[in-house]
Amino acid sequence: MAAVMPPEWAAHERTLMGWPCRRELWGGELEAAKEQYAGVANAIAAFEPVTMVVPDAAGAAEARPVLTEAVSLVELAIDDSWLRDSGPIFTLEEETGARAAVQFGFNGWGEKFRPFDQDATIATRLCEQLGEPVERSGLILEGGSIGVDGTGFLVTTEQCLLHPSRNPDRSRLEIEEELRARLGVREIVWLGLGLLEDRDTDGHVDLIAAFTGPGELLLQAVGPEDPNHDAMEENRLRAEAAGLTVTSFPLLPRLEVAGEQIVASYLNFYVGSDFVIVPTAGVAEDADALARIAAAYPAQEVVGVPGEVIAYGGGGPHCITQQVPAVRD
Repeated sequence: MAAVMPPEWAAHERTLMGWPCRRELWGGELEAAKEQYAGVANAIAAFEPVTMVVPDAAGAAEARPVLTEAVSLVELAIDDSWLRDSGPIFTLEEETGARAAVQFGFNGWGEKFRPFDQDATIATRLCEQLGEPVERSGLILEGGSIGVDGTGFLVTTEQCLLHPSRNPDRSRLEIEEELRARLGVREIVWLGLGLLEDRDTDGHVDLIAAFTGPGELLLQAVGPEDPNHDAMEENRLRAEAAGLTVTSFPLLPRLEVAGEQIVASYLNFYVGSDFVIVPTAGVAEDADALARIAAAYPAQEVVGVPGEVIAYGGGGPHCITQQVPAVRD
């Protein structure tokens, strides 16, 4: 029987997250990062249960007072807090609706961040804790490097999935075959580059694109003065050539956090069956961004949450969450 990764807007049983713990990543913003992670968790918990992985008893003591009762804690060793990338990716059997998880290989985003040995096994350990069956794939793959629409399309970037620090011994064809076998997809849409500023992950697709429905893609666009312009135009042409209906999203604010210039991707939102959690940047464009995303997801309630510090760390609500799809009867 075929197993398929459902689209993000399919019904969830819960959301998985991890508590910020890599001090060298956040520096003086670590406490602010914890506050914004809690904000994301509590916003999601208004709609569905959240399971937060904390690295130790001290992490649990920090997290519990700032999280609502709908957020449960699981104490497991982790190196970092980006469960989208290190956590399990779930599939459902097409005929039975039974759920299983895949642990893809994880190497600290091409060995940029060490140690990563705990994160390399967190998917399996978390599934054991939750009583979920898990299978292992030898493909190095972060969850933020892919998106699916549930009808056979998967979108990714060549910059990340073909990067020599990920799977140097696998060809494009071999990577495609593994994605089809593990996630039940048919068409792999290869965009070119991610954001120029996204150096940590080598161009994750979840900072520039999100499926909004079957064959429908919301895609980052920027003005001609932006250094990402040519790459984003090329991505649009590729997506359209693959048969996707593309809606351009023209907002990409630039901010200063902790003395560093960053970009804040609104498209790194997190979708459930009845909600969309959108990172806000504390700028005038926030209202326009929320309205555009609400138009793209008319069946969901759009909730803005502060995301500047999470963007400083390299992501947004999507990067720090992983959905557990509900089992179908």
